[in-house]
Amino acid sequence: MNQVEALEKAILERAELMADECRSRAEAGRKNILREASERLHLREEKETLLAKSLADRAYLRKVQADELKLHSKMDHMRWNLVQVVVDRLQQRMQTLCQDEASYFELLQAFLQQAAAQIEQQRLLVSVNANDLRRLKPQWQALTADLAPGKQFELMEESIDTLGGCLIATADKRVQIDHTFEGRLTRLERKVHQALVERLLPPIGDGQAL
Repeated sequence: MNQVEALEKAILERAELMADECRSRAEAGRKNILREASERLHLREEKETLLAKSLADRAYLRKVQADELKLHSKMDHMRWNLVQVVVDRLQQRMQTLCQDEASYFELLQAFLQQAAAQIEQQRLLVSVNANDLRRLKPQWQALTADLAPGKQFELMEESIDTLGGCLIATADKRVQIDHTFEGRLTRLERKVHQALVERLLPPIGDGQAL
C-alpha cells in the first residue's frame, strides 16, 4: 500500500470514528430530548389533572353550598309555616277558652291579681273587648270585690280590640300592664317560636341525617 492509499484509509477510519461519535452523541441527545419532553409532558399532565381536579372540587363545593342554602331556606320556610299553624291554633284555643265563661273569668281574675301586686296605686282601670265588656258588666263587682284588698278595679266603658284578656292601667295611664292575648303572645313570641321550632322541626346539625 502506497502512502496515498494509507492516508485515504486513515482519513476514512477517522471519518467513521467521528461519524460513530456523532451518531452516539445524536442518539444520546435524542434520548435526552425525548426524556425531557416526556417529563415536561408528564408534569403538564399532572398540572392539568390537578387543575381539573381543583376546578371540579370547587364546582362541587359551590353546588353543595348552593344545595345547602336551598335546603336551609326550605327548612326555614317550613318551620315558619308550622309555627304559624300552631299560633293560629293558639288563637283558636283562646277563642274556645273565652267561650268557657267560668274558666275564662278565673283567668281574668288571675291577671287582675297579678297586676294589683305589681302596681302600687289603688285605682286600676281595666279594659276588655266588646264581648267581654257585655258579659263582665253585670257581675263585675262580684268578680273583683275580694281579689286584692285595698285595690279598686274599674271596668272601662270603652272596649279595646283584642281576642281576649285585659289591659290594666293606672288612672294617669303612666303604668300599664298588657294581659291581652296579643300582648302576652308578643312578649313570649321568641320563647314560643323557639319551643315550637324545637318540638316541631329541630334544626339540622352537623352530621345529622336528613
